[in-house]
Amino acid sequence: MKLLSSRARGMGVLLLSLGAFGLSTPAAMSADGTFVVKPVVEKRVKELPVEPLYWRLENFPTLSEAEGAATPTSLAAEVAGKVWLFTLGPKGGSTAGGTKIAEIGPLPPLEASEYLLRVNRAGGAPGVKTPIHTHPGPEAFYVLAGRLGQRTPHGVAYAEAGTTMVGHAADTPMEVFSAGTTDLDELAIFVVDAGRPFSSPASFD
Repeated sequence: MKLLSSRARGMGVLLLSLGAFGLSTPAAMSADGTFVVKPVVEKRVKELPVEPLYWRLENFPTLSEAEGAATPTSLAAEVAGKVWLFTLGPKGGSTAGGTKIAEIGPLPPLEASEYLLRVNRAGGAPGVKTPIHTHPGPEAFYVLAGRLGQRTPHGVAYAEAGTTMVGHAADTPMEVFSAGTTDLDELAIFVVDAGRPFSSPASFD
């Protein structure tokens, strides 16, 4: 597992891909009001659990406890003043020692020779948005504060603070934006094809 916030190599790869279509780091937000994307943690795996898959979000007292409870398809990290365990698996699971916060799914199916599991923290001031883009796998969201909006060819969906949203299948064009009257702060959770670029520019036809 890589804690991206403390590893320059992993950070550099992600920032190059984000920079290709205008996403920025927190340091730039106060200057230009752009949508902020901050990488948190990631890992690569060869196999996924049996579908249908859900992301399970749990809080733990300490990071060491979360890491000790992790499965091969779990990510442990400290985010927003809490310790989180993000586990990809079947619906209705639980982890000893953890407090379940949310379960997001079912996720659209995905097949690849290797998978990238990743958590980003993202958001910004009311009205800021990402460029239109795609990912090679489904994205899921948990809103920490504010109101999340996502525009795709399927329409526009919203999620309030304390709620979740499951995204669409791989390669679906999307625009994510801060839709409320206060700053958006959200966790974006991914399982994508590790052999493809994490993000690609797109358009709505």
